[in-house]
Amino acid sequence: MTTMRRFQASRLRLWFHHPATFRLLDSVTRFVREPLLQFLLIGVALFAGYRALNPQPGRPTNSTRIEITDDDLRQLDVAWVAQWQRHPTTEEIRRLVEGKVREEILYREALALGLDRGDTIVKRRLAQKLEFLAEDLTRIRDPQPDELKAWFDMKREHFALPPRVSFRHLYFSLDRGGERAKAAAVAARERLTGKPAGLPVAAGLSDSFMFQDHYGNRTPAQVAEVFGTTFASAVFELTPGSWQGPIESGFGWHLIWVDSVTPGRVPAFEEIEPDVKSRWIDEQRAESRRRAFDTMKARYEVVLPKAPTMNGTTASATAGQGAP
Repeated sequence: MTTMRRFQASRLRLWFHHPATFRLLDSVTRFVREPLLQFLLIGVALFAGYRALNPQPGRPTNSTRIEITDDDLRQLDVAWVAQWQRHPTTEEIRRLVEGKVREEILYREALALGLDRGDTIVKRRLAQKLEFLAEDLTRIRDPQPDELKAWFDMKREHFALPPRVSFRHLYFSLDRGGERAKAAAVAARERLTGKPAGLPVAAGLSDSFMFQDHYGNRTPAQVAEVFGTTFASAVFELTPGSWQGPIESGFGWHLIWVDSVTPGRVPAFEEIEPDVKSRWIDEQRAESRRRAFDTMKARYEVVLPKAPTMNGTTASATAGQGAP
């Protein structure tokens, strides 16, 4: 037995003194000294320590300790001041603390009973908080001037200002005139041909309108909101400076005097640079959220039921195309 041990010790000494062994040990030493490896090991240790000291939220814990910290009290005070414009009294602080303790107890008991599972509201709230967290962790840099200008040039149509019109109208009610309303509007237009817009007699030729008689500097959407899209399209086709029509709306018939029409345009970059920068940042945040979600989604397999859809395809086929 002693001879065998001496033989093994001799082989071990030979192995340590072999050139290949020196090269292997040298490689291992350099690898261990690699800063990236040391950084990864430190990161793993920090992550493990954090998880040990901070249990993952949303998971039941066996701890029965509820600690209200000074930071909790400051948050309660800030929330109270924001609502009531004063600091809470001692009694009010006591009630706030009791409420927070009650909320924490009920929260933990609900988690222990699994009441968070299958709850749509809880799922949506947690999903929303995760999106907020992902957005907070994303640092959106300020764009360079040339970069922002180039982005504006690609998105010019998104900054286009709509056309605007200023007009007055005479109203002829279908409820009062029935089928004769349009004929009354035509007759009024003939009487007003060549007459100015503000002629007092013009008001006596029409019915009273429930809203305004004059609309200034309105966009197509704003006109359509009152009179309908067909009416709005027709008004923007009229030439300023005379009574024209009649044009029909959902209320009846109208004679229109257009004061002015301002064509739509794309403003110069210098006019709206702050707005362009704000939209650029919004787009970057949206893209960052999309990338973060795509990364999370890649870790999951989505399986849908093989039920027929409205167009005859199957849900499983839809899932294969990347549907969530």
